[in-house]
Amino acid sequence: MRHRNKRFQLNRSTSWRKATLLSLVKSLLIYESIKTTKVRAFAAQPIVERLISKAKANTLAAKRQAYKILGSHKLVNLLFNDIAPRFNSRIGGYTRVLNLGNRRGDDASLVILELTEIKKEPPKPKKEEKIKAEEEKKPEKIKERPIEEKRPLEEKRPPIVKKPSKNFLGGLRKIFKKERDSL
Repeated sequence: MRHRNKRFQLNRSTSWRKATLLSLVKSLLIYESIKTTKVRAFAAQPIVERLISKAKANTLAAKRQAYKILGSHKLVNLLFNDIAPRFNSRIGGYTRVLNLGNRRGDDASLVILELTEIKKEPPKPKKEEKIKAEEEKKPEKIKERPIEEKRPLEEKRPPIVKKPSKNFLGGLRKIFKKERDSL
């Protein structure tokens, strides 16, 4: 009997569904906030929650289990060293789903799936503020510009544009070239 064995099928075969969910999980860990459909978000949410719960333990066994799911040492390090320490004070609820509305083409409901504790980076100063800050740091110097020779309009020529070589698809011929003396 099937009692309470629920899963989101996502209208996909098993391998395709697993690949889709793993892709969503990896993207969420990397970018900390992704835009997807509501059903996919609710399907990926428990996987992310379990991974973060394992990462809070920070044991070798937990790292191996996370690697078995994620398949990347970089993602495992990111999860254990950067993401999991943010959630030490939380017992659960590591992700949230925010509704965005419906997609125009197929009317699918879109959501933002994000981690509840997002790493906040200080806002980058605007270009003008950067320039002013750099000028304040540098000691004052007399700025001299090199004297440019003025050329008459006749001597100004358009830059020479190099034409692309006419290799077969960027040199694929070299890859598939047969060595005649090899046999």
